[in-house]
Amino acid sequence: MKKARQLRLAFRRIGAPSVITLALLVRSDMLAQPDPNWLGHDRARPLPVVVDPGSLSTQDQPGKPPSDAIVLFDGKDLSQWAAMDGSPTKWVARNGAMECVPGSGYVRTLQCFGDCQLHVEWSAPTPARGEGQGRGNSGVFFGLDRYEIQVLDSYGNKTYADGSAASVYNQYPPLVNASRPPGQWQFYDIIWTAPRFDPTGKLVSPARVTVIHNGVLVQNNVELTGPTTWLTRPPYAAHPEKLPISFQDHGNPVRFRNIWVRELGRPAKKEFMLPNTVLDGFSGDYQRDPNDIVRVRRAADGLLSVSFSGATFLMYAGSPTRFFAKTTDVQCEFRFSDAEKFAVLSVGEGGMRAKKIN
Repeated sequence: MKKARQLRLAFRRIGAPSVITLALLVRSDMLAQPDPNWLGHDRARPLPVVVDPGSLSTQDQPGKPPSDAIVLFDGKDLSQWAAMDGSPTKWVARNGAMECVPGSGYVRTLQCFGDCQLHVEWSAPTPARGEGQGRGNSGVFFGLDRYEIQVLDSYGNKTYADGSAASVYNQYPPLVNASRPPGQWQFYDIIWTAPRFDPTGKLVSPARVTVIHNGVLVQNNVELTGPTTWLTRPPYAAHPEKLPISFQDHGNPVRFRNIWVRELGRPAKKEFMLPNTVLDGFSGDYQRDPNDIVRVRRAADGLLSVSFSGATFLMYAGSPTRFFAKTTDVQCEFRFSDAEKFAVLSVGEGGMRAKKIN
C-alpha cells in the first residue's frame, strides 16, 4: 500500500510519466537496502558483539558503565585528565566526584575522541548561589574547547534560552527544561558526530549532536553551525577529527561523576594530546646521513609534522613517544636518553634511525 501511494503521488507531481520513468521509480525502490554488502536475513552476517549494558545510577550510587566503555573517571583519581596545556589539573577528586576548583582553568582528557557516546553525571552546587549564567555554570566541550553542551543550574533559574542547561551554547536551546534541583545528580547522554574536513581544510560535513538530559531527549541530532562561542557564531575551521573532551571552569564548584565514553564507528588507534612542552622537545632536525635531514616541527592541536624525502606528514600521538600518520603508514618513535636522542622512522616496514642535531 505504501509503494502504491508513493507512485500515485509521483503521478500527481510529474503528470503521466513514461514507462521508463515508472520503471526507474519502482526499480530504485526495490533495490534500496540498508547495507548492500549483505542479503536480508543473511545467515553468514556477523552477529553484534555482546556488551554488558551496566546499570543505572541512583542519587546515592553511580551506575556501572557498559562493558565496552572507556571509563574516564571512576570516582577515585584524575589520572586520565589534565589541564588544557597538558600539565596536571588542579581540579580535585573527593567523595567520589571530580570537582571544579574555581580559577583553576578547564580540564581535558588525555585521550582524543571523535564520534562517540559520552555519559556524564553532574551536580550543581548547593545551596544555590547567584542567578542566570552565574549559577552552577560549567560546560561539556568536544573538539577540545570548540563545541559546548552547556551545564547550568536551570532549576527555577531564568537565563537566555540558548545558554540554559543542555543547550548547544549560543545555537540551540534544549527542547524542554529537564533540570533537577541543585545538589541532585543529573546526567547527560550525548551522541557526538565530529565534523569532517577534506585535505585542503574545506568542511565536508558539519558536527551533529543528540543530547538526553535526565532521560529526556532535548537535542535531536542538531547540526552545529560552527564553534560555540559567547558573542559570535564563527564558521568552521579545520581541525583533527579526534580531540580531547573538556569541562569548563566558569567559577562554580560543579561536581562530575561516572564519566565514560564509547567510541563509535570502526575501531581505530588510540590518539592522545601531549603537552606542547613535550612536542617542543621532539621538534628539531634529525640526520640520517649527510644528505638526508628529517625535520620535526610542532603543529596545531597537539600534532607534529615530520618532513623527509620531499614529503611532509601530520603525525598523531599514539603514546608519549610514538606517532603515526593517517595518510600513509608512516610511524615515528622518539628514543631520548641523556647520552643521545634519536627518531626511528618506518614506512610500511623496517626502521630508519636519525640522530637529533638541533
